[in-house]
Amino acid sequence: MASAAEQLAANMNFGAFAKATELHKRIWFTLLAMIVYRAGCYIPIPGIDAAALQQAFQGQAQGILGMFNMFSGGAVERMALFALNVMPYISASIIVQLLGSVYPPWEKLRKEGGEAGRKQLNQYTRYLTVVLALFQSFGIAMGLSQSPGLVENPGLFFVVSTVVTLTGGTMFLMWLGEQITSRGVGNGISLIIFAGIVAVLPRYIAQAFEMARTGAMSGGALLMIAVLVIGVTVAIVFMERSQRRLLVQYPKRQMGNRMFGGDTSFLPLKINTAGVIPPIFASSLLLLPTTVMGFAAQANLPDYMQWLPGLTGQLQHGRPLFMVLYGALIIFFCFFYTSIVFNPEDTAENLRKYGGFLPGIRPGKRTAEYLDFVLTRLTVIGAAYITLVCLLPEAMIGFYNVQFYMGGTSLLIVVSVTMDTVAQIQSHLLAHQYEGLIKKSKLRGGRQR
Repeated sequence: MASAAEQLAANMNFGAFAKATELHKRIWFTLLAMIVYRAGCYIPIPGIDAAALQQAFQGQAQGILGMFNMFSGGAVERMALFALNVMPYISASIIVQLLGSVYPPWEKLRKEGGEAGRKQLNQYTRYLTVVLALFQSFGIAMGLSQSPGLVENPGLFFVVSTVVTLTGGTMFLMWLGEQITSRGVGNGISLIIFAGIVAVLPRYIAQAFEMARTGAMSGGALLMIAVLVIGVTVAIVFMERSQRRLLVQYPKRQMGNRMFGGDTSFLPLKINTAGVIPPIFASSLLLLPTTVMGFAAQANLPDYMQWLPGLTGQLQHGRPLFMVLYGALIIFFCFFYTSIVFNPEDTAENLRKYGGFLPGIRPGKRTAEYLDFVLTRLTVIGAAYITLVCLLPEAMIGFYNVQFYMGGTSLLIVVSVTMDTVAQIQSHLLAHQYEGLIKKSKLRGGRQR
């Protein structure tokens, strides 16, 4: 049986695409929003010495700030308006979702509040985003002002202007992402991260070839990177499209002289239900403290904070502590986010309500337990796959000293977001085709009358 994506692709043709004017508007809006985002990544905050900042950044470009710079599309090394990117929003989403599972009032909003409850939690997420953005921008402003030569006129005015600029940039990106989701194509926040990664990808590829040309990297290492990228991409596509389909049967019912029901369908369960959320959340949590610590490590620290540079050094690409924390956070968020997006008890209740059942499994509690059992096994496989994809490049950096940022996390985000966006475009196109068929049938019915 063909998957939903294959069925959508089979219905896609250029003639139908040319007629889908609403889809054209959504695509153009998304492209315009991406152009605005990229423009903001080149506008520096006031008072920064660009040459000194570039020199200071090169000393930490191989570490966690290099990863942060990649996610922000190069805005960190320029200290641009969007240097914080959407990371404060992602961190706020993590906190709200965690509290939504353990804090009773928010848990009630999430489970029983419906659309109004979801909007209320989204509002809490926005408020927390402002707080986190203020905290991070203040740490960056203080770190920059205390670093010799980076700021032309350090002082209170620079700190205040930097905090306002960086926080405003994050809030604008959060709003822009919401607009893309509602008026464009794809998930806005994911597309912003995707655009940042894709924007710096050509430069990192060029750096890899330049390192091979100058002898800083062997030809074998470059070939190994190319094979790894291709292999990981194929694995991501295969795993993201993999499903466990549970057979669902509906009993026959007699209404008058006619029989209804007796159909069968499938309940698809993805191996990776959490999608790209776990590595993004894990990266965000690791970037939150180390962003400030990375800049603070350049300043003259007091004696009681001399341990900060050492800890920052351990949270770099390829270091054992970074890999352990990164892998543990990915696994945790795989299970946590899966439990949020898929509730076995609600699914079992919906099946029972509509008369559906799994063959050999009693409806109700037994069905919920079986769904939870199957989903847990799938999540174990999905968490292992995501962790392996994200840590394999880190192991290459640690053991082979191969400095290449297009690692597993970046590939996972790029491939997954691309597949989701294409699927949404095909869904809009298919909906347009259905609308056309309905209009034609109505016109034919009117003529026959």
